[in-house]
Amino acid sequence: MMNEKENGRAIERNSTPLNTKPVLPYTLHDPVDSDGLSWPSIGSRERVEENAEEQEKRIERIAGAVSTILTELGENVNREGLKLTPERFAKAMLYFTKGYQDNIVTDVINEAVFEEDHDEMVIVRDIEFYSLCEHHLVPFYGKVHIGYIPRKKVLGLSKLARLAEMYGRRLQVQERLTKQIAIALQEMLKPYGVAVIIEATHMCMVSRGIQKVGSSTVTSCMLGCFRERLETRQEFLNLVRTRNV
Repeated sequence: MMNEKENGRAIERNSTPLNTKPVLPYTLHDPVDSDGLSWPSIGSRERVEENAEEQEKRIERIAGAVSTILTELGENVNREGLKLTPERFAKAMLYFTKGYQDNIVTDVINEAVFEEDHDEMVIVRDIEFYSLCEHHLVPFYGKVHIGYIPRKKVLGLSKLARLAEMYGRRLQVQERLTKQIAIALQEMLKPYGVAVIIEATHMCMVSRGIQKVGSSTVTSCMLGCFRERLETRQEFLNLVRTRNV
């Protein structure tokens, strides 16, 4: 039997920095909350419920913070080119993060789940997306490929693109974005399986730091039969790669 001190040392040896990080949002919360929001941020509901006057005050607060940043960068916020930049930036950031406010039930799916006797693979590929890296607040962008095998229920094709748009319009990392799209689709349709691949260019890697122009990042999330059956996964990968000559 280990005493308390020895047990403490054993736990410390087995711990890693990863163990100390907060649980990720897609494992901590259900994909769809009771009010239709999906993995909302702390202030999402405030943004959803605020009136025009409250939204204007939010824009003013963000603009004031941006003016401070520009001043600290050595710029003159009163010169012609920058005079309205803080307000423009505030409105742009609210748009870039509007995905937190989208209601996945009414704004995204909107009664577009249909009963259909189809159990073969459905794929929508080359869905363009734009998002913001949460580490540097600079863009990353690329294409999303989504596939699933229905279990008597199909989703309107445009809704797959809306799903990617909703999660993309947030502060993100590509790995989380990939998994959120897959888990949400699995939750809503309960299909035999879901597959999502994202190919993206990250400006934080291209325009700063290591500055490797032309590099791209590929992430995937396979659920259900796509994870369990190699031939199903391979069929999806082959169809995503196929291009008309």
